[in-house]
Amino acid sequence: MILQALTKHYESLAEIGEITELGFSMAKVSYGLHIDMEGTLKGIITLKVSEQRGKKTVLLPRRVKVPEQLKRSSGVAPNFLCDTSSYFLGVDDKGKPKRARECFESAKKLHLNILQDIESEEALAVKNFFESWNPEMAEECEVLQGYLDELVKEGNLIFLIDGTKPAQEAGSLKEAWKQYKKDNGSGLLMQCLVTGEKLPVAKLHPSIKGVKDAQSSGASIVSFNDDAYESFGRHGKKNGQGLNAPVSEYAAFAYGTALNHLIEDRKHMQIVGDSTVVYWAEKAEPVYKDVFLMSLEPKEETENQLKSVFDKVANGYFLDFEGAELNLAVPFYVLGLAPNAARLSVRFFIRDSFGTLLCHLKEHYQRLEIIRPEYDSREYLSVWNLLQETVNKNSREKTPSPVMAGAVLRAILNGGVYPRSLLNAVMMRIRADQDDTDRRIKKITRGRAAIIKAYLMRNSADQLMKEVLTVGLNESSKYLPYVLGRLFSVLEGVQQKASGGNLNSTIKDRYFNSACATPAVIFPVLLKLYNNHIRKVDNTGMRIYFEQSIGELTNLIEMGNNPLPKRLSLEEQGVFILGYYHQTQKRFEGKKKEEK
Repeated sequence: MILQALTKHYESLAEIGEITELGFSMAKVSYGLHIDMEGTLKGIITLKVSEQRGKKTVLLPRRVKVPEQLKRSSGVAPNFLCDTSSYFLGVDDKGKPKRARECFESAKKLHLNILQDIESEEALAVKNFFESWNPEMAEECEVLQGYLDELVKEGNLIFLIDGTKPAQEAGSLKEAWKQYKKDNGSGLLMQCLVTGEKLPVAKLHPSIKGVKDAQSSGASIVSFNDDAYESFGRHGKKNGQGLNAPVSEYAAFAYGTALNHLIEDRKHMQIVGDSTVVYWAEKAEPVYKDVFLMSLEPKEETENQLKSVFDKVANGYFLDFEGAELNLAVPFYVLGLAPNAARLSVRFFIRDSFGTLLCHLKEHYQRLEIIRPEYDSREYLSVWNLLQETVNKNSREKTPSPVMAGAVLRAILNGGVYPRSLLNAVMMRIRADQDDTDRRIKKITRGRAAIIKAYLMRNSADQLMKEVLTVGLNESSKYLPYVLGRLFSVLEGVQQKASGGNLNSTIKDRYFNSACATPAVIFPVLLKLYNNHIRKVDNTGMRIYFEQSIGELTNLIEMGNNPLPKRLSLEEQGVFILGYYHQTQKRFEGKKKEEK
Protein backbone atom coordinates (compact mmCIF):
# COMPACT_ATOMS: atom_id res chain seq x y z
CA MET A 1 0.00 0.00 0.00
CA ILE A 2 2.75 2.49 0.92
CA LEU A 3 4.88 1.74 -2.13
CA GLN A 4 1.84 1.76 -4.40
CA ALA A 5 0.72 5.15 -3.07
CA LEU A 6 4.21 6.60 -3.47
CA THR A 7 4.57 5.19 -6.99
CA LYS A 8 1.24 6.73 -7.94
CA HIS A 9 2.38 10.02 -6.42
CA TYR A 10 5.55 9.87 -8.52
CA GLU A 11 3.46 9.46 -11.67
CA SER A 12 1.28 12.43 -10.69
CA LEU A 13 4.37 14.57 -10.09
CA ALA A 14 5.91 13.44 -13.36
CA GLU A 15 2.74 14.49 -15.21
CA ILE A 16 3.13 18.07 -14.00
CA GLY A 17 6.91 18.05 -14.51
CA GLU A 18 7.92 18.43 -10.87
CA ILE A 19 10.16 15.41 -10.57
CA THR A 20 13.07 13.75 -12.32
CA GLU A 21 12.48 11.23 -15.06
CA LEU A 22 13.38 7.55 -14.80
CA GLY A 23 17.13 7.04 -14.44
CA PHE A 24 17.84 10.48 -13.00
CA SER A 25 17.86 11.97 -9.52
CA MET A 26 18.66 15.17 -7.66
CA ALA A 27 22.10 15.48 -6.07
CA LYS A 28 23.95 18.14 -4.07
CA VAL A 29 26.80 19.55 -6.12
CA SER A 30 29.44 21.96 -4.81
CA TYR A 31 31.70 22.60 -7.81
CA GLY A 32 31.82 22.30 -11.57
CA LEU A 33 34.94 21.20 -13.49
CA HIS A 34 35.35 23.62 -16.39
CA ILE A 35 36.72 21.58 -19.33
CA ASP A 36 37.12 22.54 -22.97
CA MET A 37 36.39 20.41 -26.02
CA GLU A 38 39.79 18.75 -25.77
CA GLY A 39 39.03 17.70 -22.22
CA THR A 40 41.55 20.06 -20.68
CA LEU A 41 40.73 21.29 -17.19
CA LYS A 42 40.49 25.06 -17.47
CA GLY A 43 39.07 26.09 -14.11
CA ILE A 44 36.89 25.37 -11.08
CA ILE A 45 33.47 26.99 -10.83
CA THR A 46 31.64 27.11 -7.51
CA LEU A 47 28.00 26.13 -7.71
CA LYS A 48 27.10 26.80 -4.08
CA VAL A 49 24.12 28.94 -3.25
CA SER A 50 23.63 31.18 -0.23
CA GLU A 51 20.86 30.31 2.19
CA GLN A 52 19.62 31.96 5.36
CA ARG A 53 19.98 29.70 8.41
CA GLY A 54 18.66 31.62 11.38
CA LYS A 55 20.69 34.81 11.63
CA LYS A 56 23.49 33.49 9.45
CA THR A 57 23.86 33.28 5.69
CA VAL A 58 25.63 30.08 4.70
CA LEU A 59 26.83 28.64 1.40
CA LEU A 60 25.33 25.26 0.57
CA PRO A 61 25.70 22.85 -2.37
CA ARG A 62 23.29 23.41 -5.25
CA ARG A 63 20.70 20.74 -6.04
CA VAL A 64 21.24 19.50 -9.59
CA LYS A 65 19.50 16.89 -11.73
CA VAL A 66 22.06 14.19 -12.54
CA PRO A 67 22.07 10.56 -13.71
CA GLU A 68 20.78 8.27 -10.96
CA GLN A 69 23.49 7.63 -8.40
CA LEU A 70 24.53 4.30 -6.96
CA LYS A 71 23.83 3.21 -3.42
CA ARG A 72 27.42 3.17 -2.17
CA SER A 73 28.37 1.69 1.21
CA SER A 74 31.84 0.27 0.62
CA GLY A 75 34.11 -0.67 -2.26
CA VAL A 76 34.64 1.27 -5.46
CA ALA A 77 31.51 2.21 -7.44
CA PRO A 78 31.60 5.23 -9.77
CA ASN A 79 28.67 7.41 -10.78
CA PHE A 80 28.11 8.82 -14.25
CA LEU A 81 28.81 12.56 -14.78
CA CYS A 82 28.50 13.45 -11.09
CA ASP A 83 30.84 12.19 -8.41
CA THR A 84 33.44 13.13 -5.80
CA SER A 85 37.06 14.22 -6.28
CA SER A 86 38.24 10.62 -5.74
CA TYR A 87 36.45 9.46 -8.89
CA PHE A 88 36.90 12.52 -11.13
CA LEU A 89 40.36 13.76 -10.07
CA GLY A 90 41.86 10.72 -8.34
CA VAL A 91 42.60 12.64 -5.11
CA ASP A 92 40.99 12.56 -1.66
CA ASP A 93 41.71 13.57 1.93
CA LYS A 94 41.79 10.04 3.33
CA GLY A 95 45.51 9.51 2.86
CA LYS A 96 44.92 6.54 0.52
CA PRO A 97 46.32 7.52 -2.88
CA LYS A 98 46.12 3.94 -4.13
CA ARG A 99 42.40 3.74 -3.51
CA ALA A 100 41.84 7.22 -5.01
CA ARG A 101 43.65 6.00 -8.13
CA GLU A 102 41.39 2.93 -8.26
CA CYS A 103 38.34 5.18 -7.98
CA PHE A 104 39.54 7.35 -10.86
CA GLU A 105 40.33 4.35 -13.05
CA SER A 106 36.89 2.83 -12.41
CA ALA A 107 35.19 6.17 -13.24
CA LYS A 108 37.31 6.44 -16.39
CA LYS A 109 36.31 2.91 -17.42
CA LEU A 110 32.62 3.62 -16.80
CA HIS A 111 32.55 6.89 -18.76
CA LEU A 112 34.54 5.52 -21.71
CA ASN A 113 32.28 2.47 -21.77
CA ILE A 114 29.03 4.44 -21.79
CA LEU A 115 30.28 7.07 -24.26
CA GLN A 116 32.29 4.78 -26.56
CA ASP A 117 29.91 5.18 -29.51
CA ILE A 118 28.90 8.79 -28.85
CA GLU A 119 30.56 11.40 -31.00
CA SER A 120 28.91 14.59 -29.78
CA GLU A 121 31.08 17.50 -28.62
CA GLU A 122 30.10 16.99 -25.00
CA ALA A 123 30.88 13.27 -25.10
CA LEU A 124 34.26 13.89 -26.72
CA ALA A 125 35.12 16.50 -24.09
CA VAL A 126 34.36 14.10 -21.22
CA LYS A 127 36.19 11.20 -22.88
CA ASN A 128 39.20 13.40 -23.61
CA PHE A 129 39.29 14.54 -20.00
CA PHE A 130 39.43 11.00 -18.60
CA GLU A 131 41.99 9.91 -21.16
CA SER A 132 44.29 12.88 -20.56
CA TRP A 133 43.95 13.50 -16.81
CA ASN A 134 46.75 12.20 -14.60
CA PRO A 135 45.81 12.01 -10.88
CA GLU A 136 49.47 12.03 -9.87
CA MET A 137 49.83 15.52 -11.31
CA ALA A 138 46.77 16.89 -9.48
CA GLU A 139 48.71 18.58 -6.67
CA GLU A 140 50.88 20.42 -9.22
CA CYS A 141 47.99 21.47 -11.47
CA GLU A 142 47.77 25.27 -11.51
CA VAL A 143 44.01 25.23 -12.01
CA LEU A 144 43.48 23.31 -8.75
CA GLN A 145 45.70 25.57 -6.68
CA GLY A 146 43.61 27.13 -3.94
CA TYR A 147 40.71 24.72 -4.55
CA LEU A 148 42.15 21.29 -3.87
CA ASP A 149 41.52 21.26 -0.12
CA GLU A 150 37.87 22.22 -0.62
CA LEU A 151 37.34 19.85 -3.53
CA VAL A 152 38.45 16.78 -1.59
CA LYS A 153 36.30 17.68 1.43
CA GLU A 154 33.12 18.91 -0.24
CA GLY A 155 30.56 16.74 -2.01
CA ASN A 156 29.96 16.15 -5.68
CA LEU A 157 31.49 17.56 -8.85
CA ILE A 158 30.01 17.80 -12.36
CA PHE A 159 31.50 18.67 -15.75
CA LEU A 160 30.84 22.09 -17.29
CA ILE A 161 31.70 22.05 -21.00
CA ASP A 162 33.37 25.38 -21.84
CA GLY A 163 32.46 26.51 -18.35
CA THR A 164 28.75 26.93 -19.10
CA LYS A 165 27.09 23.75 -20.38
CA PRO A 166 26.47 21.01 -17.76
CA ALA A 167 27.46 17.73 -19.38
CA GLN A 168 24.56 15.82 -17.83
CA GLU A 169 22.08 18.07 -19.65
CA ALA A 170 23.42 17.26 -23.12
CA GLY A 171 20.86 15.22 -25.06
CA SER A 172 23.39 12.75 -26.44
CA LEU A 173 24.77 11.98 -22.97
CA LYS A 174 21.29 11.56 -21.50
CA GLU A 175 20.36 9.10 -24.22
CA ALA A 176 23.62 7.22 -23.69
CA TRP A 177 22.87 6.93 -19.98
CA LYS A 178 19.31 5.69 -20.59
CA GLN A 179 20.58 3.04 -22.97
CA TYR A 180 23.24 1.96 -20.48
CA LYS A 181 20.61 1.64 -17.72
CA LYS A 182 18.40 -0.38 -20.04
CA ASP A 183 21.22 -2.74 -20.97
CA ASN A 184 22.48 -3.20 -17.42
CA GLY A 185 19.35 -3.94 -15.38
CA SER A 186 19.14 -6.99 -13.17
CA GLY A 187 17.81 -8.93 -16.14
CA LEU A 188 15.57 -11.07 -13.92
CA LEU A 189 11.92 -10.65 -14.84
CA MET A 190 9.40 -11.20 -12.04
CA GLN A 191 5.93 -9.97 -11.24
CA CYS A 192 6.26 -6.63 -9.48
CA LEU A 193 4.46 -6.48 -6.13
CA VAL A 194 3.68 -2.80 -6.70
CA THR A 195 2.56 -2.55 -10.32
CA GLY A 196 1.55 -6.17 -10.91
CA GLU A 197 3.47 -6.20 -14.20
CA LYS A 198 6.28 -8.56 -15.16
CA LEU A 199 9.34 -6.32 -15.14
CA PRO A 200 13.07 -6.39 -14.25
CA VAL A 201 13.35 -6.59 -10.47
CA ALA A 202 15.45 -4.20 -8.37
CA LYS A 203 17.98 -6.02 -6.17
CA LEU A 204 18.82 -2.86 -4.24
CA HIS A 205 16.24 -0.22 -3.44
CA PRO A 206 17.01 3.52 -3.40
CA SER A 207 18.29 5.32 -0.32
CA ILE A 208 15.86 7.63 1.44
CA LYS A 209 17.66 10.75 2.63
CA GLY A 210 16.70 13.44 5.11
CA VAL A 211 14.88 11.32 7.73
CA LYS A 212 15.65 12.67 11.21
CA ASP A 213 18.48 10.80 12.97
CA ALA A 214 18.87 8.33 10.07
CA GLN A 215 22.22 7.93 8.30
CA SER A 216 23.18 11.02 6.30
CA SER A 217 23.97 8.85 3.29
CA GLY A 218 20.41 7.58 3.33
CA ALA A 219 18.54 4.56 4.65
CA SER A 220 16.40 1.87 3.07
CA ILE A 221 12.72 1.32 3.49
CA VAL A 222 12.97 -2.12 1.82
CA SER A 223 16.09 -4.25 2.22
CA PHE A 224 17.33 -7.76 3.05
CA ASN A 225 20.86 -8.30 4.28
CA ASP A 226 20.69 -11.33 6.53
CA ASP A 227 19.82 -14.98 5.94
CA ALA A 228 17.27 -14.88 8.75
CA TYR A 229 15.06 -12.56 6.71
CA GLU A 230 15.45 -14.23 3.35
CA SER A 231 13.22 -16.86 1.78
CA PHE A 232 14.36 -20.35 0.77
CA GLY A 233 16.38 -20.12 -2.42
CA ARG A 234 16.72 -16.34 -2.17
CA HIS A 235 20.14 -16.06 -0.55
CA GLY A 236 23.22 -14.08 -1.44
CA LYS A 237 23.88 -11.14 -3.70
CA LYS A 238 23.01 -13.00 -6.87
CA ASN A 239 19.67 -14.54 -5.97
CA GLY A 240 18.75 -12.78 -2.74
CA GLN A 241 18.35 -9.22 -1.47
CA GLY A 242 15.49 -7.46 -3.28
CA LEU A 243 14.34 -10.65 -4.98
CA ASN A 244 12.80 -11.74 -1.69
CA ALA A 245 10.10 -9.10 -2.20
CA PRO A 246 10.16 -8.45 -5.95
CA VAL A 247 9.67 -4.79 -6.74
CA SER A 248 10.44 -3.70 -10.26
CA GLU A 249 13.29 -1.30 -10.98
CA TYR A 250 10.71 1.20 -12.19
CA ALA A 251 8.60 1.00 -9.01
CA ALA A 252 11.70 1.16 -6.77
CA PHE A 253 12.92 4.25 -8.59
CA ALA A 254 9.44 5.82 -8.56
CA TYR A 255 8.69 5.34 -4.85
CA GLY A 256 12.22 6.35 -3.81
CA THR A 257 12.14 9.50 -5.94
CA ALA A 258 8.68 10.47 -4.71
CA LEU A 259 9.57 9.89 -1.04
CA ASN A 260 12.84 11.83 -1.29
CA HIS A 261 10.93 14.63 -3.02
CA LEU A 262 8.41 14.75 -0.15
CA ILE A 263 11.14 14.81 2.52
CA GLU A 264 13.05 17.55 0.70
CA ASP A 265 9.96 19.76 0.88
CA ARG A 266 10.88 21.11 4.34
CA LYS A 267 7.89 23.44 4.42
CA HIS A 268 5.49 20.50 4.45
CA MET A 269 7.63 17.97 6.32
CA GLN A 270 7.00 17.67 10.07
CA ILE A 271 9.05 16.19 12.89
CA VAL A 272 6.82 14.58 15.53
CA GLY A 273 8.86 12.93 18.29
CA ASP A 274 11.44 10.89 16.42
CA SER A 275 9.21 10.53 13.37
CA THR A 276 9.65 12.35 10.08
CA VAL A 277 6.13 12.91 8.82
CA VAL A 278 5.29 13.56 5.16
CA TYR A 279 1.88 13.86 3.55
CA TRP A 280 0.47 14.20 0.07
CA ALA A 281 -2.71 14.17 -1.95
CA GLU A 282 -3.12 11.54 -4.63
CA LYS A 283 -3.33 14.17 -7.40
CA ALA A 284 -0.16 15.93 -6.15
CA GLU A 285 -1.70 19.42 -6.01
CA PRO A 286 0.37 21.36 -3.43
CA VAL A 287 -2.65 23.32 -2.16
CA TYR A 288 -3.89 20.20 -0.33
CA LYS A 289 -0.62 20.07 1.59
CA ASP A 290 -0.91 23.78 2.43
CA VAL A 291 -4.37 23.30 3.96
CA PHE A 292 -3.31 20.17 5.83
CA LEU A 293 -0.21 21.91 7.24
CA MET A 294 -2.33 24.83 8.40
CA SER A 295 -4.69 22.38 10.13
CA LEU A 296 -1.96 20.28 11.71
CA GLU A 297 0.20 23.14 12.98
CA PRO A 298 -2.10 26.17 13.35
CA LYS A 299 -0.50 29.58 13.76
CA GLU A 300 -2.12 32.64 15.30
CA GLU A 301 -2.05 34.58 12.03
CA THR A 302 -3.96 31.84 10.18
CA GLU A 303 -6.52 30.95 12.86
CA ASN A 304 -9.38 32.82 11.17
CA GLN A 305 -8.55 31.12 7.89
CA LEU A 306 -8.50 27.73 9.58
CA LYS A 307 -11.83 28.38 11.27
CA SER A 308 -13.32 29.18 7.87
CA VAL A 309 -11.90 25.93 6.45
CA PHE A 310 -13.42 23.86 9.25
CA ASP A 311 -16.80 25.54 8.76
CA LYS A 312 -16.76 24.74 5.04
CA VAL A 313 -15.64 21.14 5.63
CA ALA A 314 -18.71 20.51 7.75
CA ASN A 315 -21.06 21.84 5.07
CA GLY A 316 -20.04 20.43 1.71
CA TYR A 317 -18.02 18.24 -0.59
CA PHE A 318 -15.78 20.97 -1.98
CA LEU A 319 -13.62 23.55 -0.29
CA ASP A 320 -12.60 26.95 -1.64
CA PHE A 321 -9.15 27.97 -0.48
CA GLU A 322 -7.30 31.00 -1.87
CA GLY A 323 -8.99 30.70 -5.24
CA ALA A 324 -8.53 26.92 -5.57
CA GLU A 325 -11.36 24.41 -5.31
CA LEU A 326 -10.42 21.34 -3.30
CA ASN A 327 -12.26 18.06 -3.59
CA LEU A 328 -12.73 16.70 -0.08
CA ALA A 329 -13.09 13.15 -1.41
CA VAL A 330 -9.53 13.07 -2.77
CA PRO A 331 -7.42 10.33 -1.12
CA PHE A 332 -4.82 11.81 1.19
CA TYR A 333 -1.83 10.01 2.73
CA VAL A 334 0.21 10.62 5.88
CA LEU A 335 3.43 8.64 6.42
CA GLY A 336 5.58 8.67 9.57
CA LEU A 337 9.13 7.28 9.28
CA ALA A 338 11.57 6.66 12.13
CA PRO A 339 15.28 5.72 11.95
CA ASN A 340 16.35 2.15 12.60
CA ALA A 341 20.12 1.76 12.03
CA ALA A 342 20.63 1.68 8.25
CA ARG A 343 16.92 1.18 7.68
CA LEU A 344 13.67 3.02 8.25
CA SER A 345 10.75 1.98 10.41
CA VAL A 346 7.25 2.91 9.34
CA ARG A 347 5.83 4.48 12.50
CA PHE A 348 2.39 4.90 10.90
CA PHE A 349 0.72 5.14 7.53
CA ILE A 350 -2.73 6.67 7.19
CA ARG A 351 -4.89 6.75 4.07
CA ASP A 352 -8.24 8.47 4.11
CA SER A 353 -10.17 11.09 2.21
CA PHE A 354 -8.92 14.64 2.64
CA GLY A 355 -12.25 15.79 4.07
CA THR A 356 -12.33 12.97 6.66
CA LEU A 357 -8.86 13.85 7.94
CA LEU A 358 -9.85 17.51 8.28
CA CYS A 359 -13.02 16.46 10.15
CA HIS A 360 -10.94 14.40 12.59
CA LEU A 361 -8.64 17.38 13.18
CA LYS A 362 -11.62 19.65 13.72
CA GLU A 363 -13.13 17.25 16.29
CA HIS A 364 -9.77 17.02 18.03
CA TYR A 365 -9.58 20.82 18.39
CA GLN A 366 -13.15 20.93 19.69
CA ARG A 367 -12.25 18.42 22.38
CA LEU A 368 -9.24 20.54 23.35
CA GLU A 369 -11.29 23.73 23.66
CA ILE A 370 -11.08 25.09 27.20
CA ILE A 371 -11.22 28.48 28.89
CA ARG A 372 -7.86 30.26 28.51
CA PRO A 373 -5.93 32.74 30.63
CA GLU A 374 -6.09 36.31 29.35
CA TYR A 375 -2.44 36.26 28.23
CA ASP A 376 -2.96 33.13 26.08
CA SER A 377 -4.20 34.34 22.70
CA ARG A 378 -3.85 31.03 20.83
CA GLU A 379 -7.14 29.45 19.90
CA TYR A 380 -5.72 26.16 18.61
CA LEU A 381 -3.09 23.99 20.26
CA SER A 382 -0.98 22.25 17.64
CA VAL A 383 0.31 18.70 18.01
CA TRP A 384 3.73 20.15 18.83
CA ASN A 385 2.18 22.33 21.57
CA LEU A 386 0.46 19.30 23.07
CA LEU A 387 3.53 17.11 23.09
CA GLN A 388 5.59 19.86 24.72
CA GLU A 389 3.24 19.65 27.72
CA THR A 390 4.69 16.19 28.41
CA VAL A 391 8.31 17.37 28.37
CA ASN A 392 10.47 18.20 31.38
CA LYS A 393 11.36 21.88 30.89
CA ASN A 394 14.44 21.46 33.10
CA SER A 395 15.81 18.65 30.99
CA ARG A 396 18.43 19.12 28.31
CA GLU A 397 16.56 16.75 26.03
CA LYS A 398 13.24 18.45 25.45
CA THR A 399 11.71 15.84 23.18
CA PRO A 400 8.57 13.85 23.97
CA SER A 401 8.44 10.06 24.00
CA PRO A 402 8.83 9.00 20.34
CA VAL A 403 6.37 6.12 20.59
CA MET A 404 3.78 8.27 22.36
CA ALA A 405 4.19 11.12 19.86
CA GLY A 406 3.51 8.80 16.93
CA ALA A 407 0.54 7.21 18.70
CA VAL A 408 -0.97 10.62 19.50
CA LEU A 409 -0.74 11.83 15.91
CA ARG A 410 -2.18 8.56 14.65
CA ALA A 411 -5.10 8.83 17.10
CA ILE A 412 -5.83 12.42 16.05
CA LEU A 413 -5.82 11.69 12.33
CA ASN A 414 -7.76 8.43 12.63
CA GLY A 415 -10.28 9.93 15.05
CA GLY A 416 -9.46 7.10 17.46
CA VAL A 417 -8.93 7.03 21.21
CA TYR A 418 -5.87 8.81 22.58
CA PRO A 419 -3.07 6.58 23.87
CA ARG A 420 -3.03 5.96 27.61
CA SER A 421 0.61 7.08 27.61
CA LEU A 422 -0.51 10.65 26.86
CA LEU A 423 -2.56 10.90 30.05
CA ASN A 424 0.21 9.18 32.04
CA ALA A 425 2.83 11.60 30.71
CA VAL A 426 0.76 14.70 31.51
CA MET A 427 -0.11 13.49 35.01
CA MET A 428 3.53 12.67 35.66
CA ARG A 429 4.60 16.21 34.69
CA ILE A 430 1.88 17.73 36.90
CA ARG A 431 3.13 15.69 39.85
CA ALA A 432 6.78 16.53 39.18
CA ASP A 433 6.56 20.24 38.29
CA GLN A 434 6.15 23.15 40.66
CA ASP A 435 5.29 26.72 39.73
CA ASP A 436 8.51 28.58 38.91
CA THR A 437 8.07 32.11 37.59
CA ASP A 438 11.75 32.57 36.74
CA ARG A 439 11.82 29.49 34.52
CA ARG A 440 8.29 30.05 33.23
CA ILE A 441 7.16 26.69 34.50
CA LYS A 442 3.58 26.19 35.65
CA LYS A 443 2.20 23.08 37.27
CA ILE A 444 -1.28 23.33 35.76
CA THR A 445 -1.32 24.90 32.31
CA ARG A 446 -4.04 25.45 29.77
CA GLY A 447 -2.43 22.79 27.58
CA ARG A 448 -2.36 20.15 30.33
CA ALA A 449 -5.96 20.84 31.34
CA ALA A 450 -6.98 20.71 27.66
CA ILE A 451 -5.25 17.35 27.18
CA ILE A 452 -7.01 15.89 30.22
CA LYS A 453 -10.37 17.17 28.97
CA ALA A 454 -9.83 15.87 25.42
CA TYR A 455 -8.57 12.50 26.67
CA LEU A 456 -11.53 11.94 28.98
CA MET A 457 -14.04 13.13 26.35
CA ARG A 458 -12.70 10.70 23.74
CA ASN A 459 -11.70 7.75 25.92
CA SER A 460 -14.22 7.65 28.78
CA ALA A 461 -17.82 6.40 28.68
CA ASP A 462 -18.62 7.66 32.20
CA GLN A 463 -21.57 10.05 31.76
CA LEU A 464 -21.15 11.54 35.24
CA MET A 465 -17.57 12.37 34.39
CA LYS A 466 -18.53 13.84 31.02
CA GLU A 467 -20.81 16.48 32.58
CA VAL A 468 -17.74 18.32 33.87
CA LEU A 469 -15.79 18.11 30.59
CA THR A 470 -16.90 21.60 29.64
CA VAL A 471 -15.06 24.62 28.27
CA GLY A 472 -15.63 26.65 31.45
CA LEU A 473 -16.67 26.04 35.04
CA ASN A 474 -19.68 23.78 35.71
CA GLU A 475 -20.95 25.16 39.01
CA SER A 476 -23.87 22.78 39.31
CA SER A 477 -21.95 19.50 39.07
CA LYS A 478 -21.78 17.36 42.21
CA TYR A 479 -19.16 14.98 40.79
CA LEU A 480 -16.92 14.64 43.83
CA PRO A 481 -13.42 14.73 42.23
CA TYR A 482 -14.43 17.87 40.34
CA VAL A 483 -15.87 19.54 43.47
CA LEU A 484 -12.72 18.70 45.45
CA GLY A 485 -10.54 20.25 42.74
CA ARG A 486 -12.65 23.41 42.88
CA LEU A 487 -12.47 23.40 46.69
CA PHE A 488 -8.68 23.15 46.60
CA SER A 489 -8.52 26.18 44.29
CA VAL A 490 -10.66 28.27 46.68
CA LEU A 491 -8.56 27.18 49.69
CA GLU A 492 -5.47 28.27 47.78
CA GLY A 493 -7.11 31.62 47.09
CA VAL A 494 -7.82 32.12 50.79
CA GLN A 495 -4.20 31.42 51.67
CA GLN A 496 -2.92 33.82 49.01
CA LYS A 497 -5.24 36.57 50.22
CA ALA A 498 -4.32 35.98 53.86
CA SER A 499 -0.59 36.16 53.19
CA GLY A 500 -0.67 38.98 50.65
CA GLY A 501 1.17 36.71 48.22
CA ASN A 502 4.37 36.67 50.33
CA LEU A 503 4.89 32.95 50.71
CA ASN A 504 7.84 30.73 49.91
CA SER A 505 5.67 27.63 49.89
CA THR A 506 1.92 27.40 49.34
CA ILE A 507 -0.58 24.62 49.97
CA LYS A 508 -0.40 23.98 46.22
CA ASP A 509 3.35 23.33 46.50
CA ARG A 510 2.96 21.07 49.53
CA TYR A 511 -0.38 19.33 49.24
CA PHE A 512 -1.70 19.41 45.66
CA ASN A 513 -0.37 16.01 44.56
CA SER A 514 -1.53 14.19 47.68
CA ALA A 515 -4.89 16.03 47.73
CA CYS A 516 -5.39 14.92 44.15
CA ALA A 517 -4.55 11.26 44.85
CA THR A 518 -5.71 10.75 48.47
CA PRO A 519 -8.32 13.41 49.40
CA ALA A 520 -9.43 11.72 52.64
CA VAL A 521 -5.95 12.11 54.10
CA ILE A 522 -5.21 15.70 53.05
CA PHE A 523 -8.48 17.66 53.02
CA PRO A 524 -8.94 17.55 56.84
CA VAL A 525 -5.48 19.16 57.07
CA LEU A 526 -6.39 21.77 54.45
CA LEU A 527 -9.69 22.67 56.15
CA LYS A 528 -7.86 23.09 59.45
CA LEU A 529 -5.37 25.44 57.75
CA TYR A 530 -8.30 27.29 56.17
CA ASN A 531 -9.60 28.25 59.60
CA ASN A 532 -6.24 29.88 60.33
CA HIS A 533 -6.01 31.60 56.95
CA ILE A 534 -9.54 33.03 56.84
CA ARG A 535 -8.98 34.87 60.12
CA LYS A 536 -6.09 36.77 58.54
CA VAL A 537 -8.13 38.09 55.59
CA ASP A 538 -8.58 41.79 56.45
CA ASN A 539 -11.04 42.64 53.73
CA THR A 540 -14.49 41.87 55.15
CA GLY A 541 -16.17 41.60 51.75
CA MET A 542 -13.50 39.20 50.58
CA ARG A 543 -13.80 37.13 53.75
CA ILE A 544 -17.55 36.81 53.25
CA TYR A 545 -17.03 35.83 49.60
CA PHE A 546 -14.60 33.04 50.54
CA GLU A 547 -16.83 31.74 53.32
CA GLN A 548 -19.79 31.62 50.93
CA SER A 549 -17.72 29.86 48.28
CA ILE A 550 -16.47 27.24 50.73
CA GLY A 551 -19.98 26.76 52.02
CA GLU A 552 -21.43 26.29 48.52
CA LEU A 553 -18.78 23.75 47.62
CA THR A 554 -19.05 21.73 50.81
CA ASN A 555 -22.81 21.65 50.30
CA LEU A 556 -22.22 19.89 46.98
CA ILE A 557 -20.45 17.06 48.84
CA GLU A 558 -22.91 14.38 49.84
CA MET A 559 -22.24 13.67 53.49
CA GLY A 560 -22.19 10.09 54.71
CA ASN A 561 -19.92 7.86 56.74
CA ASN A 562 -17.02 8.52 54.37
CA PRO A 563 -17.68 11.77 52.44
CA LEU A 564 -14.11 11.98 51.11
CA PRO A 565 -12.62 9.14 49.01
CA LYS A 566 -9.41 7.53 50.25
CA ARG A 567 -7.97 7.30 46.76
CA LEU A 568 -8.82 8.60 43.27
CA SER A 569 -8.15 6.74 40.03
CA LEU A 570 -5.98 8.37 37.36
CA GLU A 571 -9.05 9.54 35.43
CA GLU A 572 -10.62 10.94 38.63
CA GLN A 573 -7.37 12.74 39.40
CA GLY A 574 -7.65 14.25 35.91
CA VAL A 575 -11.16 15.51 36.78
CA PHE A 576 -9.81 16.91 40.08
CA ILE A 577 -7.20 18.90 38.09
CA LEU A 578 -9.86 20.05 35.64
CA GLY A 579 -12.01 21.31 38.54
CA TYR A 580 -9.02 23.12 40.00
CA TYR A 581 -8.21 24.70 36.62
CA HIS A 582 -11.79 25.83 35.94
CA GLN A 583 -12.20 27.31 39.43
CA THR A 584 -8.81 29.04 39.26
CA GLN A 585 -9.71 30.69 35.95
CA LYS A 586 -12.98 31.80 37.58
CA ARG A 587 -11.02 33.32 40.46
CA PHE A 588 -8.82 35.22 38.03
CA GLU A 589 -11.92 36.57 36.28
CA GLY A 590 -13.12 37.92 39.66
CA LYS A 591 -9.69 39.41 40.32
CA LYS A 592 -9.75 41.23 36.97
CA LYS A 593 -13.18 42.68 37.78
CA GLU A 594 -11.84 43.92 41.12
CA GLU A 595 -8.91 45.62 39.42
CA LYS A 596 -11.23 47.34 36.96
